[in-house]
Amino acid sequence: MTAEPTIPPAAASREAPPIAGDSVNGRGQRTAHRRTRNPEIWLLRIRSLLFVTVCATFGVLLIILPWTPKWTDNPLLLSSSGLRDFVSSGFVRGMASGLGVLDLWVGFWEAIHYHESPQR
Repeated sequence: MTAEPTIPPAAASREAPPIAGDSVNGRGQRTAHRRTRNPEIWLLRIRSLLFVTVCATFGVLLIILPWTPKWTDNPLLLSSSGLRDFVSSGFVRGMASGLGVLDLWVGFWEAIHYHESPQR
């Protein structure tokens, strides 16, 4: 028969050894740094990824599409020659491409300036 080991009272009052990732605050108390498992952070990450993807996709489409035949030869414009002439003008095509460049810029700006902590 073996007896269960007991911890002497002096040893029980001591703190446990530090664990990787722990730090000591200004009052000498140990604080644990836990990885954030907050679903809000993951929603922020997914939102940023989707926003950058949508901006990049629409930006590239708006840059390229106005200069292809699909821009003027679509079923919506075949019945109206005045609208077709307006849409096929260089000004409207350039404006659409400029919006595409702006859309790409906004998407890349969001990707570069992404922060992990959610703003409250």
